[in-house]
Amino acid sequence: MDYISIVTMGCSKNEIDSELMKSILQKEGHILTKEYDKADIIIVNTCGFIKTAKEESIKAIWEMTEYKTMGKCKYLILAGCLAERYSKELMEEISEVDGIIGTGNIKDIAKIIKELKMKGNRICNVKNIDSDYVEDIQRITDGYTSYLKISEGCDNFCSYCIIPKLRGRYRSRRMENIIEEARNLSKNGTKELILIAQNTTDYGIDIYGEYKLPQLLNELNKIKGIRWIRILYMYPDNFTKELISAISQCEKVVKYVDIPIQHINDYILKKMNRNISKENITNLIYSLRKNIPDIIIRTTLIVGFPGEKEEYFNELVEYVKSVKFDRLGVFTYSREEGTAAYNFDDQIPERIKNLRRDMIMKVQQNISAQKNKEKLNHVYPAMVEEQLEEDLYAGRTYMDSPEIDGVLYIESNEELQIGDFYNVRITDSLEYDLIGEVYHEFT
Repeated sequence: MDYISIVTMGCSKNEIDSELMKSILQKEGHILTKEYDKADIIIVNTCGFIKTAKEESIKAIWEMTEYKTMGKCKYLILAGCLAERYSKELMEEISEVDGIIGTGNIKDIAKIIKELKMKGNRICNVKNIDSDYVEDIQRITDGYTSYLKISEGCDNFCSYCIIPKLRGRYRSRRMENIIEEARNLSKNGTKELILIAQNTTDYGIDIYGEYKLPQLLNELNKIKGIRWIRILYMYPDNFTKELISAISQCEKVVKYVDIPIQHINDYILKKMNRNISKENITNLIYSLRKNIPDIIIRTTLIVGFPGEKEEYFNELVEYVKSVKFDRLGVFTYSREEGTAAYNFDDQIPERIKNLRRDMIMKVQQNISAQKNKEKLNHVYPAMVEEQLEEDLYAGRTYMDSPEIDGVLYIESNEELQIGDFYNVRITDSLEYDLIGEVYHEFT
């Protein structure tokens, strides 16, 4: 059988798709390898969300073509959003590419490889973007943290976003299938589940006729072996009182919410087709902080959206200063063909976008530094993720999501077990990271 390597670009949703492909290929008898020079087949799972992501994916594709022209790789296959979006152009411009599959064709990866080997013709299969999640395959996962996709696609049609055209309509997974996958992940060593979707708060509305994320959290909370349940991509428009209650009452659900508001000026929100107002957002933040003690609120913003006057931007800056989000990321608006905003008037120059991003991040850096100082001498349960030096480890508290938030540096004279939880007392702080020492073992 073939040795196969998979290169994953982009978001955690792509990570899950790659894990599913690995499981399908392994079931067919193929051997997975992380060494590209030993691979007979290389699959690049691409991202096509914004300009920088596309550039990174194109760079990865070109790097992998070298293993085909100079190494033992026989077939180069592209998957993911960029492959879906630009399948024709990629086939025409990169002759080393043998096959392309769309975001809805993950389950067909083994069949496409067989067809390539039998017929030798290049294959482009990007149909059925509304295909359902592959439910009959157990994913191959690494580590103690696993992402759990609860739906596919999106119905929001934000004017700046191409995702609905690439991933299809919003399709929730059946609750029993999600719970079964979570149980299997727990049996395989997962201790932290991170729920993801294009929009997690809308879970269930399409198949059950009502928002079912609170009920899903209650069921996942019962699974043995799981210590943390984290939720990302929670759109604010359908954030119900029942959901706030479930986050508050389920002891395994970490008191951390990721709510991408993108802007706060009502005119810009309307142009973005966000279906929410500044007042709604403010009321939600107030309700979360009132009902869930020690809640950590993370958000993302887009600056430089077409028509963002200086006064609208200043309103956003003042809002960030007053609300003091615990975690915040800022993107400059990326003009993407195929989106409504692509043709909007009053496009903002790149130089202005970058200045506005840097200005908000400077404000947030000061907010984050102050919030971290307030945690000195507090004790938090933390997951150990990596040993950096003999007496120094890296980990996270409930307040940080992997890769996008800060790190907790843990000093310990005793050996700590990777993946285990310990109580850590905070001894020092940086702008975004914390430093601490083991207080006593978390049981």
